[in-house]
Amino acid sequence: MVWAVGLKVRAVEEIVLRLKELLFPSIVDVAVLSVDVNVETVRVEAQCTTVGAACPGCGAWSTRIHSSYLRFPADVPSAGRSVVLQLRVRRFRCRNTVCPRGTFAEQIPGLTRRHGQRTEQLRSTLAAVGLALAGRAGARLAAVLGVAVSRSTVLRLVDALPEPEASAPRVVGVDEYATRKGRHYGTVLVDVETRRPIDLLPDREAASLAAWLAQWPGVEVVCRDRAPFFAEGAAAGAPQAVQVADRWHLWHNLSEAAERTVAQHRQCLRALVPAAPEHETGPASEEKPSSSPWPTGHRFAERTRAKHATIHALLAAGHSKRSVARQLGMSQNTVLRYSRAETPEDLFNGQWQNRTSVVDEYKTYLDDRWNDGCTNAWKLWEEIVPLGYKGSYQRVRAYLHKKRVSPRPVTARPPSPRTVAGWILSRPETLTEPEQLQLKTVRTHCPELDALTRHVRSFAVMLTDRQGERLPDWLDAVRQDDLPSVHTLAAGIDRDRDAVIAGLTLPWNSGVVEGHVNRIKMLKRQMFGRAGFQLLRKRVLLA
Repeated sequence: MVWAVGLKVRAVEEIVLRLKELLFPSIVDVAVLSVDVNVETVRVEAQCTTVGAACPGCGAWSTRIHSSYLRFPADVPSAGRSVVLQLRVRRFRCRNTVCPRGTFAEQIPGLTRRHGQRTEQLRSTLAAVGLALAGRAGARLAAVLGVAVSRSTVLRLVDALPEPEASAPRVVGVDEYATRKGRHYGTVLVDVETRRPIDLLPDREAASLAAWLAQWPGVEVVCRDRAPFFAEGAAAGAPQAVQVADRWHLWHNLSEAAERTVAQHRQCLRALVPAAPEHETGPASEEKPSSSPWPTGHRFAERTRAKHATIHALLAAGHSKRSVARQLGMSQNTVLRYSRAETPEDLFNGQWQNRTSVVDEYKTYLDDRWNDGCTNAWKLWEEIVPLGYKGSYQRVRAYLHKKRVSPRPVTARPPSPRTVAGWILSRPETLTEPEQLQLKTVRTHCPELDALTRHVRSFAVMLTDRQGERLPDWLDAVRQDDLPSVHTLAAGIDRDRDAVIAGLTLPWNSGVVEGHVNRIKMLKRQMFGRAGFQLLRKRVLLA
């Protein structure tokens, strides 16, 4: 009988020990006394097994027990049930007579803290949920996991997290992010080597960046875009560092200058459209097209005329552009565009007539075959399929039907300036054969666009092969041609020449910084734009 009782006691002790290892795997000096399980809750009775505790005020060790009480901290749910600890906590008398604390309650490292209603494991779990989802979404997910918590509590747990310890960076990337687009911006700083964010600044002033860089004298390289405030801040805060202009921003600026240049020479693009045949007779040839491309009776045209008249009337009455935009429910950029146009015709670009279609690239070929006398839509469709046409036969038939019934000659429209700029900015080997032929035609008829193509491709080789030493020669070559938009770009590059040469030579860039800027946008949208700077900073640095 005694032998059987001993076996039962040892079995119970082994079960309790396994429960302790399961519930508190990394915590020592905790004994599990009992476990009560019902449908919704798991209640674990436990107590600390140490003889004494250290006073949190003076650090003196004490074994004199003053009293004890029960604490009920919540723990991480188990199998869909909420877990609550019934923890017996002892209060000790401090042996140090000069200590202002007469008594103190024991705390179990890794399990409890003063005034804590949750275990450390549950606190870290909810903090991780808050870092990933913020307040409302984090509280909803916690409820699904079995923890009833408010969004404010989740945010408080995130705010209480300590900031990460950042090592001294050697290569720093800096860029701006918008807290309110168009009005307020901040600065994000990233360690380019570790690809981790280091800090967030509440503004994008040069003085703030200079003060931050002055705290890290070991910075050797600063990757940035060509914004003047970042250049000034980097020069003032880290004069020993090499400033590197980002290559993507350089190419983006060149792309914008190229598109503006092509738009200024849009008349040269008409060389890509074959002239209407002179031998056509009948009513279609007798009717002359209107001298103005601006249509009458079209709802888009009438609506544009009405907007133009209203905006100019309000501006003439003394209203500001911002007031006009607010009254009409338009953006300020739209009001500015209408105000700059003296007549509605200046706003017309013809895009309402012909939208982009898969047939556009092959209309020149279809026009040539039509002028040769081939009017069979099926035959023409079969001819352009081997050339790369991937559209349907119905689109080809619709285009040819329009040529038959239209009172005016229907021909292919010249490609848009953006399309031609895309050809110029693309690698020559990636262009299709029709695109190469059309670009060659444009370059033949327009010396300015031919010069633009040469300069763009020269800059592309310099950028991809990191031949920054060729930049002065490239700038001199650009200034010799009549390309005002590219001249403006060249003047800006010349003012930041050292950083641009470093960007075209060194392997560093701001790509990782742009990635973190996009992540900040995601975090802001996730919090509906209501996050304060401190919460946003914690989520960026700790996520």
